[in-house]
Amino acid sequence: MRVVFMGTPSFSASILEDLIEHHEVVAVYTRPDAVRGRGGSLVASPVKQLAMSVGIPVHTPKTLRSDEEFAVLSEYKPDVICVAAYGMLLPKPVLDLPQFGCLNVHASLLPRWRGAAPIERAILSGDEQAGVCIMRMEEGMDTGDYCICRATDVADKSSAYLTDELSLLGSRALLTALELAAEDALSWVPQDEAFVTLAPKIAKGELNLDPDKSSVQNARCVQASGEAHPSRCCIGGKTVTVLLARPASNEDLDIEEVRILPKGEARMIRKRLFLGCAEGCLEILEVKPDGKKAMDAKAFAAGLQQLKSGLEWSGSNV
Repeated sequence: MRVVFMGTPSFSASILEDLIEHHEVVAVYTRPDAVRGRGGSLVASPVKQLAMSVGIPVHTPKTLRSDEEFAVLSEYKPDVICVAAYGMLLPKPVLDLPQFGCLNVHASLLPRWRGAAPIERAILSGDEQAGVCIMRMEEGMDTGDYCICRATDVADKSSAYLTDELSLLGSRALLTALELAAEDALSWVPQDEAFVTLAPKIAKGELNLDPDKSSVQNARCVQASGEAHPSRCCIGGKTVTVLLARPASNEDLDIEEVRILPKGEARMIRKRLFLGCAEGCLEILEVKPDGKKAMDAKAFAAGLQQLKSGLEWSGSNV
C-alpha cells in the first residue's frame, strides 16, 4: 500500500520503522522541531530523524486545515494514512482522502483512556492491563471504531518500558490491520460510550511525591514518570528525582519502625530508606539528586545527617 505516516515521539518512530519494511511509505508528517531536554536548541522529532535517514519526504505543518496543505497531502495519493501519537486532530477532508481511511495506533484498550496520556493514566489508576487498539479515525478525539486490540500486564513496568512494549504490539497490530484492509476483511467494533474514560496530558509537577498521598499512589507516580514528567520530592532539604520506589511490603510493615513512621518523615531503617506517607510507607530505591548522577538510596542517604533519627520530606515544586 501507499502509506502516509503521521507521528512524532519514539513510540511512533518504532512503528514507522516496521511499516517501512512492509509498505511503501511515500511521506511522513510530524510535529515541528521543538526544544527537547535541557539543551535549549530545537531538535527534530524521532519520527523526522528516522524518515530523513531513509530519504522519505518529511512535512511539519502547524495545521492540516489549509487548502495549501491539503493539496500537498493529496498529491501523495495515499491508500491509507497511518497515525501514531501525531499530536494533531485531522480535519474531515484529510480523514476522507485515502481509500482505506486513517488508521490510528492508540495506546489504550478503548474506550478506556481516550486522550494524550493513556499509558501514564493506566499506571496511575492501577489498571491491571494496558494495550493498543487500531482505531478508524473520526473528527472527535479517539472516538472511532476499533478493529484489533493487543493487551499486556502493567505489573511493575515503568512508563518507558511499557511504552516500548506497546509500540511493538501496536506495530504488529497495524500491519495485521493493513493486510486485512487490503482483503476487505476488517471487522469494526463501535466504542461503548458508557465505559469512556479520558487521559489528559500530565500536568507539570503532577507526578511529584506528596506525603498526603498514600504509599501506593506515590509509587504509581514514580512508575508513571519519565524525563518529560519526573517524580520529584525533597528529602532532608535535598531535592531529588525519584527513579525507583515501591510501597513497603506486609513483611516490611512487621518492622515496628516502618509501621509507625509518621507522615512526612524520612528515615533509614535497617539500611533502607523509607518515607512516611498518608497511608503506608514508601521505600526509595534509586534517586538522582539535582546536579548529580543517579544513585541508590543507600549512597544518597550517606550524604544526609540524622536520617536514623528521622528527617522531614515533602513534595517538590521545582
